[in-house]
Amino acid sequence: MGEGELLCEAARAGDSAKVRALVEAGADVSYFDGEGLTPLMHAAKHGHADAAKSLLEAGAPWNALSPSGLSAGDFAMESGNQDAFDLLLNAGIQAELVLGTIARATNDNGDSNGDYLEDRVTFSEDKLMDSNSKAIMMAWEKPLMEAHAKAVCSGGGHILNIGFGMGLVDTAIQQYAPVTHTIVEAHPEVYDRMLRTGWGKKDNVKIIFGRWQDVLSQLESYDGIFFDTYGEYYEDLREFHQHLPVLLKLGGIYSFFNGLCGGNAFFHVVYCQLVSLELQNLGYFTQLIPLPVKDCLGEEVWEGVKHKYWQLDTYYLPVCQSLQDSE
Repeated sequence: MGEGELLCEAARAGDSAKVRALVEAGADVSYFDGEGLTPLMHAAKHGHADAAKSLLEAGAPWNALSPSGLSAGDFAMESGNQDAFDLLLNAGIQAELVLGTIARATNDNGDSNGDYLEDRVTFSEDKLMDSNSKAIMMAWEKPLMEAHAKAVCSGGGHILNIGFGMGLVDTAIQQYAPVTHTIVEAHPEVYDRMLRTGWGKKDNVKIIFGRWQDVLSQLESYDGIFFDTYGEYYEDLREFHQHLPVLLKLGGIYSFFNGLCGGNAFFHVVYCQLVSLELQNLGYFTQLIPLPVKDCLGEEVWEGVKHKYWQLDTYYLPVCQSLQDSE
């Protein structure tokens, strides 16, 4: 039996002393066994937090994936091992704070925002797609968008939405009759469709065409803000958050479409925590409200869609307020 196999066996058994001895003898902590699992995955699966800690300290990759797309954190979640889960969650947050590896890995696929803005978009009754059959927004999101609208409109007043898409959230915002409702949209075809469907004629609606980064000078301060742009990444969300202290009035509510790593449950939790921490550093308190989405996401929803961007049973709706307000 090779050192990698021995390490997997020691991790499965939770034999931390043996794990450390094998690591010191040069065993590969990123070894994948015949099942496609790493020693860290075995430790997490069996709830051996000590062995997992030794492996992480030795440089075991926290974000390695099994053939079925699960990470060590997913195995800890599935088997309900809280200590191993907490350990892996902290490892993930620390690594992402330093490296931002998941965000960058996603970004390297060349799906930059510029490509999307020049892309041809197709509208159907229940989805908005880009030319590669990647879904940008789908009708199953309607109840989520209604929940987001309810959150950002809870104080009334002046509302800002970045990213129109199919207009689901804006239609919901209109039901709350805000004093003003500003919409920023950067895609020319989406913008044309907004005008064709009468959005430019609503008394309380102001449409600003362009990327939010380019139209900041035209924005004021708002009682409620929602952010949902397609083709942008975690870095863009972070960049937008830097502007919140100017854009969001004291007492205001901010929310964003929380699709961060929506294909992997554990990475999603890491990102939810990461965003909450970063918002906290900017002076905001974030509540994540769980909404079950399993029932509205049958296989037929994804017909003709290449990439299922959401594969989790629960959607965590972020509601952010200034820390001064929540004290």
